[in-house]
Amino acid sequence: MTSNSEKELFVVFGGKVTDTRGKDFADPKKLDVRGFFGTHQDALAAWRAASQMNVDDAFTKYVIVRLW
Repeated sequence: MTSNSEKELFVVFGGKVTDTRGKDFADPKKLDVRGFFGTHQDALAAWRAASQMNVDDAFTKYVIVRLW
């Protein structure tokens, strides 16, 4: 848990991957950026929504990246 003075920033993005077990995106120019979020909880909600929309496509993967 962070204090109020410690800001965090997360980004949620995704797209087609070349291998379902990997994290190499097939075309980084076509990444779907879902947004930047100030809390992990908000980023997780966005990740879940995006992932659920693509649940039938094993080659579409969304990730949460902590920027700071």
